[in-house]
Amino acid sequence: FNRGRWPLIQLDRNGKMLKAFSTDTIGFISAHGLRVGPDGNLWCIDVAGHVIFKVSPENGRILMILGNRQGVASNNEAKDGFNRPTNVAFRSNGNMYIADGYLNARVIEYSPDGYHVSQWGKRGTGDGEFNLVHDVTVDGQGRVYVADRTNERVQVFDADGKFLAKWDGLGAPWGITYAPNENAIFMCDGKYNRILKLDLKGQVLGVLSSSGKAPGKLDYAHSIAVDPTDGSFYTVEIKNWRVQKWVHQ
Repeated sequence: FNRGRWPLIQLDRNGKMLKAFSTDTIGFISAHGLRVGPDGNLWCIDVAGHVIFKVSPENGRILMILGNRQGVASNNEAKDGFNRPTNVAFRSNGNMYIADGYLNARVIEYSPDGYHVSQWGKRGTGDGEFNLVHDVTVDGQGRVYVADRTNERVQVFDADGKFLAKWDGLGAPWGITYAPNENAIFMCDGKYNRILKLDLKGQVLGVLSSSGKAPGKLDYAHSIAVDPTDGSFYTVEIKNWRVQKWVHQ
């Protein structure tokens, strides 16, 4: 998912391009987060358009739009709109958590058919408050992990938004994802250009990479995803304009 002429590109595990959809097919304004839903469809976050698209990976057809299609931002209490949303994650019952976002400061839960369920959070530095909600992920027990980017911490909640914990001192979490095969959280730190592997209590299990342009280095690591079949993971970078694949040795 990118901000070029072909915003949606499908690649195989070796990086070979399989298909792409152009801006003539889908009217994205500014691509941001992308996750695959439980049913295999794509959930694409248009940060500047303030909307979330559900898209068929087969033909690029838009199946659902959440938010205001006219690009009008909402306030933090709105149930039917967003203000520069960033990403989405899914709970076991099929509901989705939307990270909202750069200007709002909350997590919103929707049902699979697009109905508002709940929301929590406001701007601030206290427990359960956010300053740039940049990503969200869910572990195998249903706990919700929120990348509170500008506050430089990860906050942990139960499935209904009850505050459980916060992890400070890890750098700035730009992207986070749960690795089911390792029962761990992977986080890309865009401030220090590194990848952290964390246990579910926030303890650092490993640190990888540093700032640079060469293969294996990072420059503004923006998002991260894990392949649940083999544990390899992928990072995307803003300044290096690339996707990198990392495998266990």
